[in-house]
Amino acid sequence: MSARNQSLSPIDRASHLRTDAAALNLLWNSAQIVPIIAGHIGANDGELRFLTHESVEFLSASFESGERYFLGLARDGGQPYFAWRTSWINEPTDEAVKFEGFKTLREVGGDLSEFDLTLAMHAVGLSNWHDSHPQCSRCGENTVSDLGGSVRVCVSDSSQHHPRTDPAVIVLVKDSDDRILLGHQPIWPEKRFSTFAGFVEPGESFEECVSREVFEEAGVYCNDIKYLTSQAWPFPASIMIAFEAVTDHPETAKPDGFEITEVEWFSREEMKVAVASGQLLLPPSISVARKMITGWYTSKSGYTASDLFGGESWRP
Repeated sequence: MSARNQSLSPIDRASHLRTDAAALNLLWNSAQIVPIIAGHIGANDGELRFLTHESVEFLSASFESGERYFLGLARDGGQPYFAWRTSWINEPTDEAVKFEGFKTLREVGGDLSEFDLTLAMHAVGLSNWHDSHPQCSRCGENTVSDLGGSVRVCVSDSSQHHPRTDPAVIVLVKDSDDRILLGHQPIWPEKRFSTFAGFVEPGESFEECVSREVFEEAGVYCNDIKYLTSQAWPFPASIMIAFEAVTDHPETAKPDGFEITEVEWFSREEMKVAVASGQLLLPPSISVARKMITGWYTSKSGYTASDLFGGESWRP
């Protein structure tokens, strides 16, 4: 499936309930609960794996209590959803089965429904943040989860710490002939190409970041920068803000030699042939990069998304 592109999430985060501990406790008793272990989410056969509060409480008493995070209510019917971050669910004496029934979002995200993907993105993003912020950044004392998992509070100075999301731009670069420029990173598998991306720096606008990143990585200046869409990307804690842009000097494109080691222009026909022959691997279907490429490819009559199936790869 493609990256989510919707103005109204199927999950109402119901933030007004986060300060009501009694309401959250009541919702917990009827919740569908997504278990998470070390960034791995409970999933089987392309669907999320849910626990009941009874099974979580049994596991908590037997192994480890973990932490629970309120994800929200389904807009259709009001079913409550929580995430439960723990260290163990399977038999704790056997390290080999620790992740049995658990997958990373990279592994399972492309197979999830829009509803499950919305839950998974929120659950994994929250879990990653909580996992990496056990101490207060002010005084170094321990922090505890509060307000349904939406903050951590220092046990010493009572300061609140909120989840961090790092903004990054991702850019589909085109030329006047409606070709697109893709680049290869050395950490990717051979023949894997994608769009250009980078984190927004302090004091920088999204558009300024687009221009800087594309020039730094691909050696071309861009104009006619247009916003396309955005996507939560909890790997570990980003949001991707997608743009398209045009360069008037495609002949100057060159890799920086560090982050990008190859760049190549593709027409639609060139891309179709390269994917079919196995000479081009594209980003996975869950990613906004793939959505951008597919959107460009199918915007011209005679080219369909099915032409690009079978040629995709994550990084190792």
